[in-house]
This record gives sequence, structure tokens and C-alpha cells, in this order.
Amino acid sequence: MMRPTVTLAYAQTLDGRIAARDGSSRWISGAESLARTHQLRASHAAIMVGIGTVLHDDPRLTVRLATGRDPVRVVIDRTLRIPLSANLLCDGAGVGTWVVCSENTPEAPRERLRALGATIIPVPEDTYHQLDLHATCQLLAARGIGSVMLEGGSRLITSMLTAQLIDRVAITVAPKVLGTGVAAFGDIGIERMADALQFHNPIYTPCGADIWIEAEVRYDP
Repeated sequence: MMRPTVTLAYAQTLDGRIAARDGSSRWISGAESLARTHQLRASHAAIMVGIGTVLHDDPRLTVRLATGRDPVRVVIDRTLRIPLSANLLCDGAGVGTWVVCSENTPEAPRERLRALGATIIPVPEDTYHQLDLHATCQLLAARGIGSVMLEGGSRLITSMLTAQLIDRVAITVAPKVLGTGVAAFGDIGIERMADALQFHNPIYTPCGADIWIEAEVRYDP
């Protein structure tokens, strides 16, 4: 079945951290990179994050530092933990917020979210009791979403990459080192350097003090 094209976009330090040990991530990148990230948001139909990002950062996920329209905001939230006070539900941005949850979630929390204007999208769970991300992407396509910008967090990034659902990357590398903290990727089952997933046709663009890297993701057999 059809699915949207997915662009993974995030900022990291030189040592590959997307957040410090305390979870803070504002701001890894500089002003120029942030503006470019907002331009990228405006070019996508939807922007997707996991519930962990919502709980920790309470983002708005709108286009504020560039000219363009706001994308639909999609939250992957299997058990509907999103707070009713979250910015994504209460910021009055005028853009839709879609919450993807398990088919097994009770109706009462769904109704509370609908009362705040959220669209609830139930999807089946996989054999590991996680949301079926292939089904999620297919449902987004069925609702007219042709492109998705995936912004995190680490757990969702890893799951989407493992499911081979990421088509492109747009990674900001900032000249900073944390030494420890949150890595962009978790275990994707690779043990040998020879088997490393390689990004193709990379483009490196200076962006203020940062480097902006764009590349294609190919899943070679």
C-alpha cells in the first residue's frame, strides 16, 4: 500500500547526541539552522514526534521562523499519555493535531482529546505490543498525507529506521560536544562495520556555525 515519504530531521552534537543527560536539547543548533528546519517543516504535509518528545519538551511544531504553512502535527502515543494541557492541543495554532494510539485504548481518553479538537487514529499493535508503524503510515496516506517530517525522539527514530520507513535525512551537526547524553539512534541490529547502514548522495551545507547534511536512505538487501 501507499505511504508518505518520510524525512528524518534532527540536530546533534559532534559526538552524536540529540539531548544532554538531563534530557535538555534547546538549543543544540544555531539560529540559522533553526530557521532552515522551519522551512523544511513548511515543505511537509505533516510533522511527526513520539509521545516522549511531547512529555519532555511540550513542543508546538509550527512554522514560526520561516514563511509557509503549518503541517499537520502527528503524535505517536500508544496509550494516550498526552497531557490535556499540551501545547499541541491548546496553543490555538489553527492546525490539526492527530494522535495515533493503539486500537486497545479505552474510549474515554479518546473522547477527552476529541473535545480539544484532536483527531484520534487507532492502529493495531505489532507482535511486540508496539504500534504498527507501517499501518500508521498507510493510514496517514489514506488521509491525504504525502510527506512526513520526523523530528524524534530517539525511540521513534530507531523504530522508524528499523521498519525501513525513512527515505531521507536532514541532520544538523553543531560544533558542540556533550560526552554523554541521548543518542539519535538505538540498536538497529547491526553488529559489524561492514553492515553499517549508509546514506547516499549526501549534500553538506554550512549553516551558520553548523553543518546541514541531507542524504538519501537506501535499505540494500
